[in-house]
Amino acid sequence: MIDQFLLGLSVVLQPEILMYAFIGVFIGQLIGVLPGIGAITAISLLLPVTFYLDATTSMIMLAGIYYGSQYGGSIASILLNLPGTPSSVVTCLEGYPLAQRGRAGLALFVAACSSFVGGIVGVAILVLAAIPMTIIALRFGAPEYAMLVILGLLAASLIGTGSQIRSFAMVLLGIALGLVGADATTGYYRFVAMPEMADGISLVSLAMGLFGVSEIIRNASRRSPPGPALSITMRDVFPTRAEARSLVLPIVRGSGIGSFFGALPGTGAAIASFMAYAMERRFSRTPEKFGKGHLPGLAAPESANNAAAQTGFIPTLTLGIPGDAVMALIIGALILNGIIPGPRLAVDQPELFWGVIASFFVGNIILLLINIPLIKLWVLLLRVPYQKLYPVIIVMICVGVYSHRTSITDVVLTLAFGVLGYLMKNYRFEPAPVMLGFVLGPLLEDNFRRTMLLYGGDFTIFLTRPISAMLVACSAVLIVLALWSGISAMRKPVHSTP
Repeated sequence: MIDQFLLGLSVVLQPEILMYAFIGVFIGQLIGVLPGIGAITAISLLLPVTFYLDATTSMIMLAGIYYGSQYGGSIASILLNLPGTPSSVVTCLEGYPLAQRGRAGLALFVAACSSFVGGIVGVAILVLAAIPMTIIALRFGAPEYAMLVILGLLAASLIGTGSQIRSFAMVLLGIALGLVGADATTGYYRFVAMPEMADGISLVSLAMGLFGVSEIIRNASRRSPPGPALSITMRDVFPTRAEARSLVLPIVRGSGIGSFFGALPGTGAAIASFMAYAMERRFSRTPEKFGKGHLPGLAAPESANNAAAQTGFIPTLTLGIPGDAVMALIIGALILNGIIPGPRLAVDQPELFWGVIASFFVGNIILLLINIPLIKLWVLLLRVPYQKLYPVIIVMICVGVYSHRTSITDVVLTLAFGVLGYLMKNYRFEPAPVMLGFVLGPLLEDNFRRTMLLYGGDFTIFLTRPISAMLVACSAVLIVLALWSGISAMRKPVHSTP
């Protein structure tokens, strides 16, 4: 494998291919900064360019756009509370409070370094464990996916900074929103108020509304919107020694979680980042700090989404199974170049297979070198008064949402979700569990239905399959821990002050 990886490095370090790798990651980062555009839009627009490039060069460029957007998505999330990509929604929870406290430079530095480490770990796992992880992924059937989603939904109740009951209610709201549209099995419309909603509610609309528009409404309603410190030095960018030590384990855990979820078809970076944040909150000795600008809560999801972006290529390249819509586009680009992805790809096209994998290593280094010098430039955006930024941000949101599905209805829904998010925050309901319920709800429904159809409605199938039974046990442990913490909190004596 080392010899093959060195072969890939010899391919990607050719000047022309290296130039296209740089172009890909730069465009990806730029697209990630622009709220709502996303990697799928950029890759769709650049797909015709692949007709004029060889398969290896085009794949390296398109892959660079994909994982480069994961880097860029954190920038708008930290500075403006606008998730540039779905996987950077969780970054808003800790990154934006840090920016409000005048630590935007530190937040951007930690996000860049966490993304780099997560990406490198993902590449290492991709090189060393592609075949074993593919075998594990192949053993995941409908029962395993259903129980994995239930575990994720239970963990989502730990994301909120308020009560777990409120968080669970928000998860249920997210599931309900995910049911809107045509039923995938029967084709019947569900909760469709107008024909334009037949395709369901857009994830981009929901994320932009709940996080971006709601924050604009909150700030606009104040006489003097809070602004972060405008002066920044390089000392402000780097974490202290104690802060750096506190980030090691969260980055390691986030990279592991992201690598695992990235290798599973149908999950992707967004789910990996949510799961990493939830698990980090569970492992933390100071969970009360989450949601207020806690660095470990920023580092874990950032490392997870970049690790998932790398290992997401495992089922794509080795099985020809796209993990998400972006991977489906990349498979389409391969087919347009006359190459069929699958188990024979590494044998028949070793330069392409290992060249793409080696480009992840080179691309992550390029992204880190681009990001750190530009931190002070990004923070300069905060010098612009908020009142002058509002119209620009609203226009960016509307353009991004409209370009996703070219639907005016999506723009209207984004504004409506902005009002909903504003009311939720006023009444101390967290929006993050809504997002996870929205993402995982349809996945749970599809796999639970498929399980019941395949096994004749036998619920014991979840306990008789080893991986599914293990996930059931993990879910049970999570419930017991939540109940125990609730009972312990009720038993604590309340000290009254005179």
